[in-house]
This record gives sequence, structure tokens and C-alpha cells, in this order.
Amino acid sequence: AVAKLDGQKIVWLMVPAGNPTEEQIKELIPMLNKGDIIIDGGNSNYKDSQRIGKFLEEKGIGFMDCGTSGGVWGLANGYCLMVGAKQEVADTMKPILQALAHADRGWAHVGPVGSGHFTKMIHNGIEYGMMQAMAEGLDLLKGKEDLNLDLAQITELWRHGSVVRSWLLDLTADALKEDQELTAVAPYVADSGEGRWTVMESVEQGVAAPVLTLALQARFRSQDATGYSYKLLSMMRNGFGGHFVKSVGD
Repeated sequence: AVAKLDGQKIVWLMVPAGNPTEEQIKELIPMLNKGDIIIDGGNSNYKDSQRIGKFLEEKGIGFMDCGTSGGVWGLANGYCLMVGAKQEVADTMKPILQALAHADRGWAHVGPVGSGHFTKMIHNGIEYGMMQAMAEGLDLLKGKEDLNLDLAQITELWRHGSVVRSWLLDLTADALKEDQELTAVAPYVADSGEGRWTVMESVEQGVAAPVLTLALQARFRSQDATGYSYKLLSMMRNGFGGHFVKSVGD
């Protein structure tokens, strides 16, 4: 595929972060010439992007890290593209970025190499917090059984004029219209890695980010199949206060 490109070659990668991305870039280097460009549109760690950008610059190959948001709806609605690159690389890529974003407002050259993935990392950390707040609030509504609240009705209502209206709310309202009990969904929430990187960045900067951190920890809790810490808590309560310990199967 690369050999079929004429003139300046531009190769856009969107593969898993870490070794898959780095190995693909290493394979591409012998196929490219000075002035060609590699774009990493995946969710790479911004520190890796800075290192790779410097490595490619030494070989005369341009590099762009492009944080991409928009999910599976991006093709139809346009993506939000957060670009880190040298100015000349961003200028070359402008027509492509405009086409993918479907508008000038849907992309921005936010800074040097690494800044695109850094911006996307923080974006995803914020996303964790927003999702967690919405999930907890709806859980409280559902728990007030004596009011018999219709969560599908309420989330649809909030979509119109409320302060919390958002695309996340749109997606939630659509899901609740189908099944408010979410019977087919397991109570397990994966984390892609960027939430972890965001929390680590807050520690490195010494900047408090309690909401983002707790949202990440809540996902970790959902992934704990053993519930060992809860077992320990139950035993502690029994030890100091003689409180009841529920056995498996009770």
C-alpha cells in the first residue's frame, strides 16, 4: 500500500498503543523518504509520542500525534481531532483534518508533538468523571423505589434545556428506552488506560484531581471479581463488634 503512494507519502496509523504502534512505525521507516509524514491517530501515551516524534525528526520524517474523539459515530458526524505537530506538518495535513472533522471547528492544532495525545488523555479523564457522576445520579433515582421513577422519561427530559444535557446523556437516554434494568449488561467497566495516565499526570504535577481519580477507582472496583476487600471489611466488623457475616449462598 505504501509503495503505491506517489510523491510525499502520508501514513495514518490507528492501532493499539505501545508496542503495536512502535513496531508498525519501525516497519514503515525503510519505506519512507525524508519529508514523508506518519500520523498516530490512536490513544498513545503522549510521552511515547514525544519520544517517537524526536526519533522520526532525526530521520527527516514528519510526525503528528492526533487525539481522536467521536467514537463509532465519527464517520457520520465528524471527529474531534486534537493535533500535536510542527506547523509545517499541520499545514500539510489541514485538508485531510478538515474532511475528517466535517468542519473547521472539529479539529485544532493544539501544540507541538505530544500535545495532541496529551489533550486527548485529559479529555478521556474528564469523560470518566462525567460518566461516573451520571451513573451515580441515575442509580440514586432508581433506588428511590417508592416514587416509581421512569428513568427513560427523566433522561429524555434532561436532554431538553437542562444544564446536564450532553451527548453522553443522549446515549444514556437511548439505552434506557430499550431496557431500564439493563438486564443484558454485566456490572463490569473496562478502562482503556488513558484514565490511569491522567491520574498519574495529576500526581506528577501535584494537581488535585479527586473526581477523575475516584471515577477511575470505581472502574477498578467493578473489575474486581473476587470482592476480597469486601470480605475483609466484613471480617473486621465481626471482629470488633460481633456484626453478622453473610456466608456465600445466604
